[in-house]
Amino acid sequence: MELRHLRYFVMVAEEKHFTRAAARLNMQQPPLSQQIRALEEELGFELFKRHPKGVDLTTGGAVFLEEAKAILARVQDGARRAARVASGVEGTLKIGFTSSAAAHPLIPQIIRAYRERYPAVSIALEEGNAGRLTERASAGELEVGVLRAPVSQPAGIEFHRLLVEELLWVLPIGHPALAAAGGAIDIQRMSDEPFILVRRPGAPGMYANLLRACQTAGFEPKIAFEVERMLTNVSLVAAGEGISVVPASMRDIHGDSVVYRRIHGARPRLVAPLTMVCRRFNQSPALLNFIQLARRLAKDHRSQNRVAASVLSQPNS
Repeated sequence: MELRHLRYFVMVAEEKHFTRAAARLNMQQPPLSQQIRALEEELGFELFKRHPKGVDLTTGGAVFLEEAKAILARVQDGARRAARVASGVEGTLKIGFTSSAAAHPLIPQIIRAYRERYPAVSIALEEGNAGRLTERASAGELEVGVLRAPVSQPAGIEFHRLLVEELLWVLPIGHPALAAAGGAIDIQRMSDEPFILVRRPGAPGMYANLLRACQTAGFEPKIAFEVERMLTNVSLVAAGEGISVVPASMRDIHGDSVVYRRIHGARPRLVAPLTMVCRRFNQSPALLNFIQLARRLAKDHRSQNRVAASVLSQPNS
């Protein structure tokens, strides 16, 4: 039994006449009659009672008509849904993010824009550190992870850098370094300060760059605490336990108890990228749409920041 047999049967049942049904099916009447006979033989009972004016459904035929219509409707719905999933307008998308990446305003903007554009895609969100998100993306347990600097590069993984922002000092209110003139604070000024940093496995690139910059400035930083998340280190700075560095997009956190300042004299320059990680192969259409939208919005964000910086740098007229 094939789907065409069900379509033939439904058409004859609706028309109650083989010739009219054959015309609608764009086929000859004898082959249609043969196909219905073959279907009846396969089922083991008559579907129609033939008479000079046409046909009527038998009791068994009436029941089979309901089932045939339901089957054809499910096939049509399945094909339509499959086409929507194949184009990325329906399906599922698992997105992971680190706490510091989620703190950047671009990330909620991307997710909100994606939900508005593809409302039929079910989005699942989870939080983790960069290493864990990369592992889950590599294993296919996560479509895309949003993190700062890549921590590893497993086979079959690709990274999409969305933007780069500078790192800032985070100091408790009343810190002596804040009394110095100017907005930026030289890295050498912090040689005796206790540092609060995200653990090396969670942010090895930024951690290593900070250590290197301190060493280039002539000192080894004193690590007072290592924490799992950047939000925690800001809280500890607010509690007066030390100083830290965070991406510039986090400068509104605990604004009543900490102060953010630019870093002067760091070599290498201390920056925090914003990066997406995903598998290179077998990418779902929903993921491809997400990547395309994220890259476009990131480009717009960079352009807006360049324009704003240009305006601020203009002398007053």
